[in-house]
Amino acid sequence: MHGPETNNDPSTLALLALAWSLEDSRRAERLLALTGLTTNDLRARAAEPGLQAAVLGFLEAHEPDLLACADHLGVNPKALVAARAELEA
Repeated sequence: MHGPETNNDPSTLALLALAWSLEDSRRAERLLALTGLTTNDLRARAAEPGLQAAVLGFLEAHEPDLLACADHLGVNPKALVAARAELEA
């Protein structure tokens, strides 16, 4: 998703980032391993701010993924970092 249809709503950005993260099986496995989340957690808790913040934190911890995700979503990487901070507040 590129361009103006992507807004900077923290929850929306987190859900889009989660979908992007799961598109690649190796990245998805790393997400689960590093966050301690399970696929059931993702299904059951995707709308929870804590899980969304964990997904964005996962991306933030690995700059190449953060940059690639931001590019894919058509947002500044700082928007993803700000979204994580807001979701954790």
